[in-house]
Amino acid sequence: MRRLISTGSPFEKTAGYSRAVVDGDWCFVSGTTGYDYATMTMPPGVEEQTRNCLATIRAALMEAGFEMADVVRAHYYVTDRAYVDRVFPILGEAFGDIRPAATMVVCKLAKPEMKVEIEVTALKRDRAGG
Repeated sequence: MRRLISTGSPFEKTAGYSRAVVDGDWCFVSGTTGYDYATMTMPPGVEEQTRNCLATIRAALMEAGFEMADVVRAHYYVTDRAYVDRVFPILGEAFGDIRPAATMVVCKLAKPEMKVEIEVTALKRDRAGG
């Protein structure tokens, strides 16, 4: 059964996407930037943007009935090579024990204030059996 998860961001309606889509045991979380969706503001630093990305992703996963530990794939996008070493420790805090398959890409993002974007795929596992 397919279920759509929303953060209430105006971007979702405007661009026609969901923050996450649950399909069976899978949860696909859209590329998530560093906005604070409560205030619709973007912090200036890549570190705080990364933390906001992860908080939004964590909340979407929880609403969908998943955990960060269910993440099996992650894509990270940064707008400057210099940001890679600044976000790695934050990503390590979030995913260090989970260790999903991951890719880091240096690229331009949709808006100039965006410095990082993260998308993940999660697979619900049997909690009792691992």
